[in-house]
Amino acid sequence: QVQLVESGGGLVQPGGSLRLSCAASGSILSINAMGWHRQAPGKQRERVAAIASGGSPNYADSVKGRFTISRDNAKNTVYLQMNNLKPEDTAVYYCNANIFLGGKNWYNYWGQGTQVTVSS
Repeated sequence: QVQLVESGGGLVQPGGSLRLSCAASGSILSINAMGWHRQAPGKQRERVAAIASGGSPNYADSVKGRFTISRDNAKNTVYLQMNNLKPEDTAVYYCNANIFLGGKNWYNYWGQGTQVTVSS
């Protein structure tokens, strides 16, 4: 089985920073794209950032210039550095990864989520 375990969430003041981590473990042969989504209360889940296996990142307009996604392929880990946080960034953040376990198919896995709260 595959597990994605997130860490790094918490409470931070506006303008502050947090770094989220998400490590994938299990019988993994290869990982394609990895990314972060978030869901605020009463809102739909939205994609925040994603990064391909070759390292090309893309971001939601709302976080461009403030968030940076990166990955360590040797550790099957993706990171999200969040700077200049705003109250509207408050949400549960979920990581996801497109993983090859063997055979013909790739599967999309999700982490359990980590709460980020931006408040003074």
